[in-house]
Amino acid sequence: MPRSTAAILTAAVFLSTAGPLLAQASGDLREGKAAFGDWRADNPGTRRLIRPQDIPPPDLAAAAANVVTVAHRTDQTPVVPAGFVVSLFASGLSHPRLIRVAPNGDVFAAESAEGRVRVLRPNGGQAAAATIFADGLLNPFGIAFYPPGPDPRWIYIGNTDSVVRFPYRNDDLQARGPAEIVVPHLPAGGGHRTRDVVFSPDGQWMYVSVGSGSNVGEGMEPMSGAQVQAWQANHPLGAAWGRETDRADVLVFDPQGKSGRIFATGIRNCVGMAIRPGSGELWCSTNERDGLGDDIVPDYITRVREGAFYGWPWYYIGANEDPRHRDERPDLKDKITIPDVLIQAHSASLEMTFYDATQFPADYRGNIFAAEHGSWNRSKRTGYKVIRVIVKDGVPTGEYQDFATGFVVNDAEAWGRPVGVAVDQDGALLISEDASGTIWRVVYSGKAEQARP
Repeated sequence: MPRSTAAILTAAVFLSTAGPLLAQASGDLREGKAAFGDWRADNPGTRRLIRPQDIPPPDLAAAAANVVTVAHRTDQTPVVPAGFVVSLFASGLSHPRLIRVAPNGDVFAAESAEGRVRVLRPNGGQAAAATIFADGLLNPFGIAFYPPGPDPRWIYIGNTDSVVRFPYRNDDLQARGPAEIVVPHLPAGGGHRTRDVVFSPDGQWMYVSVGSGSNVGEGMEPMSGAQVQAWQANHPLGAAWGRETDRADVLVFDPQGKSGRIFATGIRNCVGMAIRPGSGELWCSTNERDGLGDDIVPDYITRVREGAFYGWPWYYIGANEDPRHRDERPDLKDKITIPDVLIQAHSASLEMTFYDATQFPADYRGNIFAAEHGSWNRSKRTGYKVIRVIVKDGVPTGEYQDFATGFVVNDAEAWGRPVGVAVDQDGALLISEDASGTIWRVVYSGKAEQARP
């Protein structure tokens, strides 16, 4: 079972071991400062490796506000590596966010702002007309099928303030019954409304991600060590207090929503979660904090260690203290788990998925695809793409590679903002983006040699 918060805050540091870099037939590896840049440097095949020692010092005066304008899409398509082909799977959706594929091959998409979940049935590489599976929801995001396996009986949906489930059988296009509340009171309000939901492979545990309500704990009054201990004695679910109580963490429950505990904490906003196939290992795609400069703090993708503390809001990427919380929690400095794969700061890493199919070349199997929604807190825009995270024998190397780019029009505009990634029943990669309301499908044509990491 997950440990108590006391155990979380005294968890040993887990340092990710970056394996040897693998040779690649073509492609550009950018390390350290060279890994930083803007959208103009993005190109399918370009690889990046950012290490903790590459992070520049914080600069509160360097924070930039650079909100993107959504451009009308005409004939633009994502750009993918040689040997791959991209086609339009669905269009006309209302800001599609997270997507998940049901065991029967149907594609479920959360239209969060509309309070609904749609289902799209594939038809020869494209989607038939989208059907509303359920509506009347509150910013739905996470979608999970239970029990795991080929014959689920429920669909669980993560609202911003609860987890609900609907009775379900394969091929259902509409919920066959009303919502049943499973977890009635998730922390809500402020920022970070997404709540992802995934199940352990054996179906015994349900993981729920809850982002912080603020950027860096604004409104959390500093407390002394004795005050912290007293607070924790009465609040076992959470390392933070005030409006951040039980936030910036991954919670775990049984499938009935009982036995709730903290699984890991100090994770500012674990937007997307996934279980590594064959392992039961929980992974997370995380948005880190803003306001410290263009290239700081890196977003990250990481294995989520039970009982681990990842630093928010006092520290980031190890013992790097946030200057906005200087000297508040020196007791935590050496108790922070360093994440596995550092992504360029302000990329806004959202949904992630493991590629466990065989349609792509063999060296893609076991790797991760992740959607980077795109920056606003950077003077030159970054993100707005889908990346491939290199995993070797189940262990991340720390390296990632641009896979699908081309969503940015110019320094001020973008036509697409990737949110969701999923693998369909045929082994193709699906990509949702919430700017133009489209879902794209990528297949390998086998007509060009694949650049290998």
